[in-house]
Amino acid sequence: MGEHDRKPFHNKPEPSLERSRGTSSNSLGWDIMKNDSEFSVFVGVDVSKRRLEVFLPDSRRRLTIENSEESIVHDLLGALKGSKRKQTLVVLEATGGYESTLLKMLAKEGIAAALVNPRRVRDFAKGIGMDAKTDPLDAELISKYGQVVRPMPLAAKSAEEEKLKALVARRSQLLQLITQEKNRLQQTADAEIQDFIRQSLESLKKQLKQVDTRLAGCVKRDSAQARKVEILGSVQGIGPVAISTLLAELPEIGQLNREEIAKLVGVAPLNDDSGDRRGKRAIKGGRSHVRRVLYMSALVATRCNARISAYYQHLLGQGKLKKVALVACMRKLLTILNVMVKNNVPWRDEKSAPAMN
Repeated sequence: MGEHDRKPFHNKPEPSLERSRGTSSNSLGWDIMKNDSEFSVFVGVDVSKRRLEVFLPDSRRRLTIENSEESIVHDLLGALKGSKRKQTLVVLEATGGYESTLLKMLAKEGIAAALVNPRRVRDFAKGIGMDAKTDPLDAELISKYGQVVRPMPLAAKSAEEEKLKALVARRSQLLQLITQEKNRLQQTADAEIQDFIRQSLESLKKQLKQVDTRLAGCVKRDSAQARKVEILGSVQGIGPVAISTLLAELPEIGQLNREEIAKLVGVAPLNDDSGDRRGKRAIKGGRSHVRRVLYMSALVATRCNARISAYYQHLLGQGKLKKVALVACMRKLLTILNVMVKNNVPWRDEKSAPAMN
């Protein structure tokens, strides 16, 4: 990636390293490893705003192309025609949006792609002593990381799913902007500036309402997800915002076991032990946007969902801090939702809710 148009992430794995069996996820919730991979060629792509650095491991070719549809079609897809396309996985780091054009073109051509965690790639590079950094080296590094970790390819998304994801992302941005403007309103004493900020807030809140309306319509129109929407919406505490966020940001729901889904979102307490020392377990990483929405859902559920409320009170009765108890409720609520989707069973009442297996 270019030094001025992306975050400096990099890493490199050795092909001889063994990967752990089974499905797992990293702390930021991206790299889900496949137990049995059908891919044998892992093309590494280092993404920046203007350029793509590509490493083709089967021929050891390096390409530098523009990050545009025309260049991707002409140069990258042309180069991939010589590879075993069905056995090729294109691996690239998440860059906050610069990768979207490449992902769209790969999906259109039916070429599998995996979006990996930049921090994991960087830690991998440190682990094998690769301190040098250039964009071409990053591309080769990402290729070898894919070869070792074997990340799961992204599922193909329909136009409706892409629209839903874009709306969910915009809603998150609007909430952040509204919070920032509210803070600025409190920090200034100038009456004219306060008026400007209030106008900005009014505009942002109006747009937020429009996005919420379109989100509801998008979810309603998506017939392919209708059953999942029905199941998620049957749980007290899970509203339209939570449903749209889970559909857009957590497509793996119902496909993983409870430990895996909790780690993916970042609500699984992780050990911090070494030798005789027993550290305090804590949650970290995961999909922060999902976790924020799940926090609000769990908070509501402690008041209106008898099962979650009873669990919350039980934890408080054991002396747990309110924050710790609420995180545990988030995990329990997520686990219940995961099992419900997996078993295709909606919530009817507390007694008939599915067991968490």
